[in-house]
Amino acid sequence: MSRPVQNIDISVMPTYLEDQSSPDDNHYVFAYTVNIVNRGDRPAKLLTRHWIITDANGKVEEVKGPGVVGEFPNLRPGESFEYTSGTIIQTPLGSMTGSYQMCDDEGNKFDAAIPAFTLSAGVVLH
Repeated sequence: MSRPVQNIDISVMPTYLEDQSSPDDNHYVFAYTVNIVNRGDRPAKLLTRHWIITDANGKVEEVKGPGVVGEFPNLRPGESFEYTSGTIIQTPLGSMTGSYQMCDDEGNKFDAAIPAFTLSAGVVLH
């Protein structure tokens, strides 16, 4: 059995959506754009997603499911896939992290870590 592809580079750019948020109701809406790049030498297909979303009150929400935005991108070496999704939290500050379960062309499954990133509605940290 050969080694699975595990050289997946993931970057995320979050954006606060002020026009969709309602701070008076503890309703903060964020979009995030994810870029997934296969830097390995074999194809890798995204199977599932697992997000851990934490607000400033310590409330944790886990989101698991098949694919991303209804797709299961299959990335050949050097290819990338970008998508935008969103989340809602009850505080102006929070964080997200997680992983994608991937599968190489020989059926070997592996997890690609999504680096933690901050959700911030323009909050000034002291």
